[in-house]
Amino acid sequence: MSVSAKEVKELRDRTGAGMLDCKKALEETGGDLEAAIDVLRSRGAAKAAKRSGRAANEGTVGHYLHHGGRIGVLVELNCETDFVANTDEFQELARDLAMHIAAANPLAVGEEDLDDQVIERERSVYLEQAREEGKPEAVRDKIVEGKLRKFLEETTLLKQPFVKDQDRTIEDLVTETSAKTGEKIRIARFARFEVGEEG
Repeated sequence: MSVSAKEVKELRDRTGAGMLDCKKALEETGGDLEAAIDVLRSRGAAKAAKRSGRAANEGTVGHYLHHGGRIGVLVELNCETDFVANTDEFQELARDLAMHIAAANPLAVGEEDLDDQVIERERSVYLEQAREEGKPEAVRDKIVEGKLRKFLEETTLLKQPFVKDQDRTIEDLVTETSAKTGEKIRIARFARFEVGEEG
């Protein structure tokens, strides 16, 4: 099936993928734009996974100051080269991350960054809740693991739904930008300050 240059351009504008990749994706999906976007996203994720072992020592510190100056955020976003660090996509991602952190108040970047004591405290609370509710012992562990998974999704930055687009997680956002730039991108750390709160 042949696809028009207009269709290829539209797909490229929406995804940032290369022209040839867009053409191939449209041909594979019979011209279905949404399906082609999914094909490109899955390939981008696969390419990003291959890059995960590479060093990301360049980057930027994104910042956000909430209206009225009551909340401020700094976030360190890394990539492999200063060329990518200076692109609009990378700078926009850093700004979006800082704004998201101000709004969503995550506890850590990823699950591995959370203090073990926090996870254990949550686990014991959920176990006690299951006991109080009279749940059979055989299902308590599953209930606790389900609640713990939900807790991690709500409190770790990478698993949170992006505040500007609830259908994508922060991890999706980072993977998509990594696919567009062709480099490994990682969130190194962040700090969120709120007037009247002490860390």
